[in-house]
Amino acid sequence: MKVPKDSREEMRFLDAAKGLGSIPGVNNFKCLRQISNKNAFDYGIFMEFNSLKDYEAYNNHSEHLSFVQTFWVNCVDDFLELDFELQ
Repeated sequence: MKVPKDSREEMRFLDAAKGLGSIPGVNNFKCLRQISNKNAFDYGIFMEFNSLKDYEAYNNHSEHLSFVQTFWVNCVDDFLELDFELQ
């Protein structure tokens, strides 16, 4: 992250991230903290969608876009996005 670990800025980012779970169409939302040293990332955000339509609506939702502009671009320096579909 671009902000110091355990800082007020990091906590604000995580609190804001948790708000993404209230966007319509988001299911099984979880904000996760990494406990393994086998991975360079400190946190993970997990969510499920019932359909591709719900996923696309989330990506274009004003709350998601605001989170990206206000917090993501200012706090995150590297990430790995995994978008899977159940087979």
